[in-house]
Amino acid sequence: MQTLNTLSTPEEKLAALCKKYAELLEEHRTSQKQMRILQKKQTQLIQEEDQLRNEHSKAILARSKLESLCRELQRHNRTLKEEGVQRAREEEEKRKEVTSHFQVTLNDIQTQMEQHNERNAKLRQENVELADRLKKLIEQYELREERIDKVFKHKDLQQQLVDAKLQQAQEMLKEVEERHQREKDFLLKEAVESQRMCELMKQQETHLKQQLALYTEKFEEFQNTLSKSNEVFTTFKQEMEKMTKKIKKLEKETSMYRSRWESSNKALLVMAEEKTVRDKEQEALQAKIQKLEKLCRALQTERNDLNKKVQGLSGPPASSEVAVGETSSCTLPLSVDSVGLSSNGTCRNNDLHPPTPSATLATSGAE
Repeated sequence: MQTLNTLSTPEEKLAALCKKYAELLEEHRTSQKQMRILQKKQTQLIQEEDQLRNEHSKAILARSKLESLCRELQRHNRTLKEEGVQRAREEEEKRKEVTSHFQVTLNDIQTQMEQHNERNAKLRQENVELADRLKKLIEQYELREERIDKVFKHKDLQQQLVDAKLQQAQEMLKEVEERHQREKDFLLKEAVESQRMCELMKQQETHLKQQLALYTEKFEEFQNTLSKSNEVFTTFKQEMEKMTKKIKKLEKETSMYRSRWESSNKALLVMAEEKTVRDKEQEALQAKIQKLEKLCRALQTERNDLNKKVQGLSGPPASSEVAVGETSSCTLPLSVDSVGLSSNGTCRNNDLHPPTPSATLATSGAE
């Protein structure tokens, strides 16, 4: 108004107003270009924020999935530990039962072997005694055979003597014949007795053979029992080998599950570190957003101040007022409305640089 008052003619005033209007129009166009650039940046920031929110939601879902997987792994590890402990206890009880059973069988086998040894010793002693008896009987039999031979020889000698004395002792013939008959009866009796003794010896020999066969059968039974005990020992050894194989297999399974658990823990730690990094990035973005909101509020207040100042400048003549009013109503509200504000009236741009209050005061003073 001061510049307009200094001018004398209305043509000069109109030219000054047109010049001022052209300057304001140029400034308005530059401000619109800046607003478009800022809108593009704002849309980019909104897209980045949406992407970050999506990533954050995905990270939260992944974290929840990982937590559920960790719980399942911990539950599975607990069940595996309990099953391993239960199996170890069962295997230990089975091993104790098998060892006790094996010890009992070994004790039974030892007692049976001791009994068989005692029986064998007794049978050996009896065999020795029977052999001694057989030797004595054989010696007696040989002695009796020698006696019989001697008797037969004596008889022959007597027969020769009788034949020699037959001629000389016909008178003693009857007595000699009677004596001979008595001797013959005695010899026959001795022969019958010796024959009976031979039969008895044969019977004893058969009896001893039967006892020997019985002892051989018992010895074979003892050998069979020993072979059975060896078979039982081999089966027990095979069972022990199977048990050791099962224990080794269980140890391998526990080591495999332990390695899996460690790998899952490592993956969980990596995910936790990634989560902390994302949380830090999110906090930085939130701080940036707060700064942008503050800048948008400052721009909005400055815009309102500028609108008030423009409305305060509506005091010139009618033609100038109409021109300024049209420009303010057509251009400034459009530029203001074209700013991308949020629902609560805050801006979401990171690179906005509002004009300083000194610059605004300078422009208002110039107008």
